[in-house]
Amino acid sequence: MDILFLAPVFKERIWGGQKLKQFGYQLPYLKTGECWAISAHPNGESIIKEGRFKGLPLSQVFGSHKELFNHIPYDRFPLLTKILDANDDLSVQVHPDDLYALSVENDLGKTECWYVLDAEDDAYIIYGHHATSKEAFKMMIENNQWHDLLIKKPVKKGDFIYVPSGTIHALGKGILILETQQSSDTTYRLYDYDRLDDKGKPRELHIDKSIEVSKIPHQNPVLDIKEMNFSTSHITHFVGNQFFTVQKWVIHDHFELNNDYYKLFSVLEGSGTINGEKIKKGDHFIVCANVPKIELIGDLELIVSWA
Repeated sequence: MDILFLAPVFKERIWGGQKLKQFGYQLPYLKTGECWAISAHPNGESIIKEGRFKGLPLSQVFGSHKELFNHIPYDRFPLLTKILDANDDLSVQVHPDDLYALSVENDLGKTECWYVLDAEDDAYIIYGHHATSKEAFKMMIENNQWHDLLIKKPVKKGDFIYVPSGTIHALGKGILILETQQSSDTTYRLYDYDRLDDKGKPRELHIDKSIEVSKIPHQNPVLDIKEMNFSTSHITHFVGNQFFTVQKWVIHDHFELNNDYYKLFSVLEGSGTINGEKIKKGDHFIVCANVPKIELIGDLELIVSWA
């Protein structure tokens, strides 16, 4: 029976900061923007910390032990879990779908979702645009009409935002999120506030590809969020589709359920145990399909996902 505890990978970003320290991490950069917490992507891969697979990359275990992952029909591990510290505004960007990304970038597309861990009082995201046609979209970009084009939405701690491929989006300054996404690193940058990188040059933009893959007009997805109460615990079901299922589990005292499918866990708050193994805020692990029962003890908040 395997529970795979994973070592996070950190990414330096122009917009990053130091808020990831609250998870107990030793940060390698002054501007640490991303923690790749559960990843089999070659651009930042998780290494298993203990057990019979200690020291192995997640992709190797997934490739050679499909039985631990219910023999899901993917040639690569399908999900990537991140924590992002937006200490400054992120660039306005868009991700392609699978069809476009696999043909153009040899990577998966990227549908993602965000759970807001913290947000300053005036925090906002960019989510969508006002253009009603591709021609209007192009014209507003060419004329630098970003204020008129982009839709701003306020966010607060506890919000959940679903970001399908083709959606124009950006995190604003002062937001900390946990992101569940397809295992892809393909991002098209549409606008970057005319910022310069550490070499004094503007960061690369991908205007043509952004126009090609963006949904025009913008579409707001409809979510069917469900709440499930148990004796001492609570589960919020945020989304379940062909890309991923994402839930938030709030555990008080004791919670157990039968298990027959692999699941990704990220501990947001608290401490306790899972099947007798100690866990705490900042831990990330995969409960494999050969674990017949999940028993959680303690006071814990977790994001749980699977594909």
